[in-house]
Amino acid sequence: MFWSGLAVSGSKLRQAMHKVGAAVVVASALSTGTDAWARSPEQPGIGIVALSTLPVEAQKTHRLILAGGPFPYDKDGTVFFNRERLLPQQARGYYREYTVKTPGARNRGARRIVCGGRPPTQPEACYYTADHYASFQRIAP
Repeated sequence: MFWSGLAVSGSKLRQAMHKVGAAVVVASALSTGTDAWARSPEQPGIGIVALSTLPVEAQKTHRLILAGGPFPYDKDGTVFFNRERLLPQQARGYYREYTVKTPGARNRGARRIVCGGRPPTQPEACYYTADHYASFQRIAP
């Protein structure tokens, strides 16, 4: 910043100017919709898992997705917003989430399948998470 030449090195004014400059950069990135810390488009942290190796409940949920239901939970088929940004970036509404039953769980549990594409019965890609969106594996049919 050209203003930094006016302040003595290490002074409180100079430190404040650096903080303001960093805040402007972050605010600018957020307002333009870019994310300087986004993952690469290839999503290198996502592994691949064969559908046949997933729990039987996940295999059943996958079959229901392809058949268009009926689904056991009201939230099944709702839009997944990818707030964690672990899946490849897509337009809002591209991903939908589905519950994978967890034996013994009193609620929906942590297991989900998230599929992307239109129509939902012909997804381009599906992902499995056993830890409520903390990590994903791409499902290979």
